[in-house]
Amino acid sequence: MSDLTDRQPLLSPQPSPRSDVEIYRMWEIYKAVNARVKAGGEVVSLLVGEPTLPPPARAAEAAIRALSDGRTIGYTEALGMTRLREGIAQLYRQRHELDIPARRIAVTTGTSSGFMLAFMAAFEAGQTVAVAEPSYPAYRGALKAVNLVPHRLGTDASTGYRVTPAMIDALPAQVAGLVIASPANPTGTMLDAADLHGIVAACRRRGLWLIVDELYHGVGYGRPAATALAAGDDVIVINGFSKYWGMTGWRIGWLALPDRLVQRVEALTGSLQISAPTLSQIAAIAALDCDDEMRARVAAYARNRDALLAALPRFGIDNFAPPDGAFYLYADVGGFTDDSVAFCRRMLDETGVVAAPGVDFDTAQGHRFIRLSFCMDAAVIDEAIRRLEPWFRAQNRR
Repeated sequence: MSDLTDRQPLLSPQPSPRSDVEIYRMWEIYKAVNARVKAGGEVVSLLVGEPTLPPPARAAEAAIRALSDGRTIGYTEALGMTRLREGIAQLYRQRHELDIPARRIAVTTGTSSGFMLAFMAAFEAGQTVAVAEPSYPAYRGALKAVNLVPHRLGTDASTGYRVTPAMIDALPAQVAGLVIASPANPTGTMLDAADLHGIVAACRRRGLWLIVDELYHGVGYGRPAATALAAGDDVIVINGFSKYWGMTGWRIGWLALPDRLVQRVEALTGSLQISAPTLSQIAAIAALDCDDEMRARVAAYARNRDALLAALPRFGIDNFAPPDGAFYLYADVGGFTDDSVAFCRRMLDETGVVAAPGVDFDTAQGHRFIRLSFCMDAAVIDEAIRRLEPWFRAQNRR
């Protein structure tokens, strides 16, 4: 008598549909960069949004002391170290004259974790969430990963890539929330206080959760960033130490939450990650006192921004909105191509300069845009301009 398994087909478990998130086309460019470097070629990179300077000196020193004094680096409370949460609350008092209680602050493992926690706490599986585009592509991937449906809310240079209340009023009935950023990646668009009050009011009229990515606060040109928290206590704000403080690999961020979500996020954090990395929390406490050091870095970004703004018209690129904040320039290269991935590959091959294709940031119009990052040393920016100017002038226009 044959075994039962010989008579019945074996069942093969399949991957979950929610894990079928898009892979950034930028990774194709990364592979080309790595291949070029491996072959001995030179690369001038304007690709990634990762500051190239080390972390704030006092943050690094605090981490070294914690490792050197022999104490255990164990877990913290799920919502984070009290001292860090109080320090973040103090930051809102200093920057915005806002009293955001420390009890409403949740420390997260980077802002990526913050988005996942916010999405799970605020929405039911299957709900639709509008995402302003162009935008950071991980918003869409994170939404899909927790069984939510992204809905594109398109913006363009005519409004400086700003979301308006009228756009929110026109969203489909099934939309349950909205994700925006200020300053934004990849456009550098920054919403002022009046913009944010209008957006918050429109979301309230529709009964929408509003989630605002404020990760690039502190990196601004000409005026300070306004926070959506000034428009009310019912907004979810995400921020962190990766950009202004240049602590990308430390993976430390925070959520400012409405009271009704705090316990939900605390429970989710305890189940999913216990707590954010303790060593990074210790460093973050020290980083909050490093504004003098950070302001000098922002001044360096401003110099790079100005150099690129002056260069783009010489390249033949004139359709772009000057960034108010962050450290990106989102440029329309539609006069040269309708395939931003192929364009970035060819630019790398022919000049050694690499930028990010716009298709990752805008699912409808990104094929005609590229993103130039300028958070690196001035010499890198100057060399990129030197190489790109004659190359663009030699390109055939469509």
